[in-house]
Amino acid sequence: DIASILDAAGTDLIFIETVGVGQDEVEIARTADVTIVVLVPGTGDEVQALKAGIMEIADVFVVNKADREGADRAVAQLSMMLDFTPDRPWRPPIVKTVAPRREGVEEAVSALDSHGAHLAASEEGARRRERRARSRLLALLEERFRRAVLSRAPEPDGLEQAVRRVIARREDPYSASARLFEKLVRDSA
Repeated sequence: DIASILDAAGTDLIFIETVGVGQDEVEIARTADVTIVVLVPGTGDEVQALKAGIMEIADVFVVNKADREGADRAVAQLSMMLDFTPDRPWRPPIVKTVAPRREGVEEAVSALDSHGAHLAASEEGARRRERRARSRLLALLEERFRRAVLSRAPEPDGLEQAVRRVIARREDPYSASARLFEKLVRDSA
């Protein structure tokens, strides 16, 4: 929501920083135009990136603290993993940085600029905007529907009774949810 507000206000660049590698980062990728994944050598980030699906969402990889042992190995592992997805419209560059010394920062910015140019020149940018708008609208509709169902939960034949029927195995969850949806639509008409 905050990113949408800042975007509507005309903010040129909005950075969303997350901590860790997991489902939240995958969700953020649905919000952002560009997803940068920052990894640190020797911490197991590369393996975690594979497990969490980060390889699929990264537009640019940054291996920070590249002055540490294992940085070249991390870059090689990332490159090898990217080789397993050769049909991607954009191959994420891997940039090594040492942030306190500002090493690699210009290369990282250049990688971001290259990705921006790729999005502008290809259909990928339009596809991402459409996917983002669809995802946002569906999330808002889901939340609105959930609130409507919860607000009517105590009503006869509402959510609470449906829960009890499912627990008692008198109704399956699919039928119960279909019935609740139909009731909500009918009552809203």
